[in-house]
Amino acid sequence: MEWGPIKLPPALTLPSSHSGLLAAPNSTCAFLLCLYSKDLLIPAFKAQPKCHLLQEAFSDLSSLQTPSSCHCCVAMVLAEHTCLPCQRMSWRPQYRSSKFRNVYGKVANREHCFDGIPITKNVHDNHFCAVNARFLAIVTESAGGGSFLVIPLEQTGRIEPNYPKVCGHQGNVLDIKWNPFIDNIIASCSEDTSVRIWEIPEGGLKRNMTEALLELHGHSRRVGLVEWHPTTNNILFSAGYDYKVLIWNLDVGEPVKMIDCHSDVILCMSFNTDGSLLTTTCKDKKLRVIEPRSGRVLQEANCKNHRVNRVVFLGNMKRLLTTGVSRWNTRQIALWDQEDLSMPLIEEEIDGLSGLLFPFYDADTHMLYLAGKGDGNIRYYEISTEKPYLSYLMEFRSPAPQKGLGVMPKHGLDVSACEVFRFYKLVTLKGLIEPISMIVPRRSDSYQEDIYPMTPGTEPALTPDEWLGGINRDPVLMSLKEGYKKSPKMVFKAPIKEKKSVVVNGIDLLENVPPRTENELLRMFFRQQDEIRRLKEELAQKDIRIRQLQLELKNLRNSPKNC
Repeated sequence: MEWGPIKLPPALTLPSSHSGLLAAPNSTCAFLLCLYSKDLLIPAFKAQPKCHLLQEAFSDLSSLQTPSSCHCCVAMVLAEHTCLPCQRMSWRPQYRSSKFRNVYGKVANREHCFDGIPITKNVHDNHFCAVNARFLAIVTESAGGGSFLVIPLEQTGRIEPNYPKVCGHQGNVLDIKWNPFIDNIIASCSEDTSVRIWEIPEGGLKRNMTEALLELHGHSRRVGLVEWHPTTNNILFSAGYDYKVLIWNLDVGEPVKMIDCHSDVILCMSFNTDGSLLTTTCKDKKLRVIEPRSGRVLQEANCKNHRVNRVVFLGNMKRLLTTGVSRWNTRQIALWDQEDLSMPLIEEEIDGLSGLLFPFYDADTHMLYLAGKGDGNIRYYEISTEKPYLSYLMEFRSPAPQKGLGVMPKHGLDVSACEVFRFYKLVTLKGLIEPISMIVPRRSDSYQEDIYPMTPGTEPALTPDEWLGGINRDPVLMSLKEGYKKSPKMVFKAPIKEKKSVVVNGIDLLENVPPRTENELLRMFFRQQDEIRRLKEELAQKDIRIRQLQLELKNLRNSPKNC
């Protein structure tokens, strides 16, 4: 193997007897040893006090394809004769101090897992799992329609096959999310084009639940995503395959806004801390930052080299992080400035696997977790506002592949064990839900204030009317020092409304939309058949009631009192 000629600093002159060594191939080590043995390097250092110049000259060797023994020789010579400031500047390894450098993942014992759950085999790229401080909800496989389980967290172990389910949807359930302010209210969306709000009774389900607290109809095609507003109670966002995002005010049970700026299926939605901005990723390979109340697109990035799949706001840093695929089909993450999406701040290749990367961000610890769908690894990083922005910490590894992950809210963590994050991992092959706790190792048993700052609590900061009126407010914070203290119990009251058309921006969302696929045609046909059957039964009951009333009237006329 050959490389170019060696560069010498101006202070060093080589005798003519050694000049041939400069260009000789495979002789760099011999040349340096020759210089060192002839005491030619030491006079050079004396003649040039700024020895970092000589270091810079010899650093050119690192760009050449030299053997490792040559680099060792250079390091040995420079380490012996360079000045102390240059040694500190050039040779000391760079370590970043972090309190989360030793965070590790701890899998719960088998008796604390949830076993025997028929996890859905749907290939939709969602988590199919939602967790809060009281319940665990999992989308399950079902023969007809869609269903999901709701299990109290303390009810671990094996789940019976006939355990009660929430089974009111007529199509597969695609996404579920708990209300962040009311523990027993959960939203679900389905292929049947509806969004439904369910109220889970105290202690969990005792029988199958088929009647929803509220049914929301406004999308013309299946609904793939639902998200609750982070600071406002009873504001729900839904994204459908009709390329629209609807904003629902659950106080009235109707959509109040429609965001119609996407040209393809919406893949992901994420809010900033106060909910004043919404960012979305789309199949049209574009990343958007949207003002949700007006639907105006503030920033837009056309991601051709980095095909985005998922996006998350990084707290108050004014940064976005996306996961996607590079032009070489390798998994990749990118960091963006939310006010300038013209170019990502950094891009980093992760690996060559094909599964989707799910990002999870903890704004309290500034930690980012990356979990791949179909593999058992969870990588975690620390985010900073200064370069290099992204610092790799460690990786949790497991042989069991994950289909999705649920995340426990902060107020549901075990602060006595220094738990900073908790996943609920869906292992489809085993029908298992496995809790994974991310723990900061500490010797002290006292409360660790440095890893548990004030965190968003369970009290809303705004009412729907205030938020729709243009008010923004940060979340109401709570301390975890005294453990989780429940706020005054909030109750969701479903609005009473008459059946009528839903008009948003002058468009009737409930008008008859022609089906676009054969599946949609079949679903519409069966829905109409169910409606006809229901109307026939209602008509038959009314006929019976009419005959009863006619008979009673006849009896009254023929009674002796009326003679």
